[in-house]
Amino acid sequence: MEKRHMCSSSRVAVMKLISGDIGKRLEEMVQLTAQNLPQVEVTSSYTILRELGSGAFGHVLMAVHHRQGTPMALKFVHKKGTELHDFLNEYCIALTLGAHPCIATALGIAFQTSQHYVFAQELALSHDLFTLMVPKVGVPEQQVKRCALQLASALEYMESKGLIHRDVKPENVLLCDPECRRIKLTDFGLSCPRGQAIKALPESLPYTAPEMCILGPKTILEAQPSLDTWALGVLLFCVLTGYFPWLTAMPSDRYYCSFVSWHRSPRFVSLPAHWERFTPQTLEMLKGLLTPNPALRSPAKMIMNYIKTPWLLPEVKSRVRPSRELLGTTRRC
Repeated sequence: MEKRHMCSSSRVAVMKLISGDIGKRLEEMVQLTAQNLPQVEVTSSYTILRELGSGAFGHVLMAVHHRQGTPMALKFVHKKGTELHDFLNEYCIALTLGAHPCIATALGIAFQTSQHYVFAQELALSHDLFTLMVPKVGVPEQQVKRCALQLASALEYMESKGLIHRDVKPENVLLCDPECRRIKLTDFGLSCPRGQAIKALPESLPYTAPEMCILGPKTILEAQPSLDTWALGVLLFCVLTGYFPWLTAMPSDRYYCSFVSWHRSPRFVSLPAHWERFTPQTLEMLKGLLTPNPALRSPAKMIMNYIKTPWLLPEVKSRVRPSRELLGTTRRC
């Protein structure tokens, strides 16, 4: 009888992880899973149908299990450049969060090949939110609102479990249908327990919060939900407009500086021109999500207070060129 590629110890540990100290239990789950990660020849157990995506760290393939006939997404992560612990950390976090309807479910299948670590997750057939966006146009407002509600719910759930995503962006929002009625937050490669000390990322993306952008090579920061809230605010700007609000949340970026000046003194500083398409209610919402001081930043769930209000003004055009068209330069597997 064919074995399912998941350690029984992982099943036990995931139940403990849900109710225990998140950092300690996550490490326990990783260690238990590492003890029995099977070596598998992919083609002996799966039929590979097509590639769903690729990046610097690996690729994702659509596959069907030979015996069960189950379609799934297999995520392959290069062993070269990836620690087993990091791979298992992502897998175990995804396994733990799978009960939420707006989070991509790990299917309890993890194994290794000669060159890759692999785990399986549920399949989303309509690509990701990035592919839906039209440069300089964005995504229709009603679809954005559906995404916003579901993402806020997913992030609130992660926070309740003591976890921070740390990589919220359109590329990591899978669509189950083109109308965004069902979406799935995915990619937990950077996720970690709340309060864990984290270092600066190799590069600062537009979604990176200012407190992360200013980290030096020898400084650290405690991971907090406010990091995800900031990224969610930038994501909403992107999908509503079709371009970034800034390149990086640092004083060297003039678009970011103009936003911060308005944020601090909205009565005395003019609204940046590329923000003029938003209604007053949307500006209030984004202002809360994108508060530079993380201690004062609004939680993701506050989005729910604005769902019934219009987000975009009719026929308002920006007086300046967008800072950068939304190209695929930030895509990562």
